[in-house]
Amino acid sequence: MPELPEVEVVRAGLEAHVTGRTISKVEVLHARAIRRHVQGAEDFTGRLAGVRIDAARRRGKYLWLELSDEQAMLAHLGMSGQMLVQEEGTPDEKHLRVRLRFDDDGPELRFVDQRTFGGLALADLVEVDGATLPSTIAHIARDPMDPAFSLDAAVRALRSRRTEVKRALLDQTLVSGVGNIYADEALWRSKLHWARPTDKLTAPKTRVLLEAATEVMNEALAQGGTSFDALYVNVNGQSGYFDRSLDAYGQEGLPCRRCGTAIRRDPFMNRSSFSCPRCQPRPRG
Repeated sequence: MPELPEVEVVRAGLEAHVTGRTISKVEVLHARAIRRHVQGAEDFTGRLAGVRIDAARRRGKYLWLELSDEQAMLAHLGMSGQMLVQEEGTPDEKHLRVRLRFDDDGPELRFVDQRTFGGLALADLVEVDGATLPSTIAHIARDPMDPAFSLDAAVRALRSRRTEVKRALLDQTLVSGVGNIYADEALWRSKLHWARPTDKLTAPKTRVLLEAATEVMNEALAQGGTSFDALYVNVNGQSGYFDRSLDAYGQEGLPCRRCGTAIRRDPFMNRSSFSCPRCQPRPRG
C-alpha cells in the first residue's frame, strides 16, 4: 500500500499537471473504481463536468483534488492504483478504470488500477482544526510533514494508547502517513521492537521514534518513494527506488546493517513485521 512518500510524489505530479484546468468530460470504464461514490457513475461524471481543479492535496496517505465547487475528488490508490497523466490518443492501459478529459485539449488524467482495490469518490469539503479536508477523512490526524503537525501532541497521543507500539504508529487517527514499510524502518532506527507496549515508552523515546519516522519518510520522498513492482509509479509512470535503502522491511535473513544479525520476520496483523533480534529485543512477557 502506498504510504506518505509515495502519495506525496503522486500529489506533486498532479499539482504540476492538472491544477487550474477545467474538466470537460469523465468516463467511468469500470464501476468498481467508483464504488465508494454511492450515488453512482452518472452522478459522479455529471458533478465533475465543467468543474475546475484548484489544487492537489494530501494528508498522510490520503490524496484528493480540491475542486472549484467546494467539493473534493478523493483518490484511494489501494494496492495498485495509479494516477497517470497521458497525452490524448495514447493507447489505453489494460486496467484503465476512469478517464478525465479537460477543456484545453491537453493531456488527460487516467485512473488505472489492476487489482481494483482503489477508487475515486466525491466528498464535501469541511473545516477541521484550521484545515480543509474531505468530510470522509475528517478524522485523520496530521502527518509529520504537515506544517501544523505537533510532535508533542503526537507523542502524547501514542503514549496514551495501551497497545503495541507498531499498532499505534499505524493508527492514522494518532499520526498519519506511516504504514507497514516506514513503521518497520522507524522502529529499526530507534531500536524498538514492534511489540513494545506504548504505555511503557518514555516521552523522549517516543519522540525519537516519531523523528525517525519523519526522517525515513523524507529520505524516501527524495528517492521517489518505495517501489517493489511496477504497480506504484508517479504520474509519468516512473518508479521510486528507496527499496534499495531499506534496513528492515523485506530484509528477512539478510544481515542487519548495524550489527550483522539476520533480520527476522514475524506475522503481524495479517502482514509481516521485520526487525533485528539483537538491536530490537522483544519485550519480556
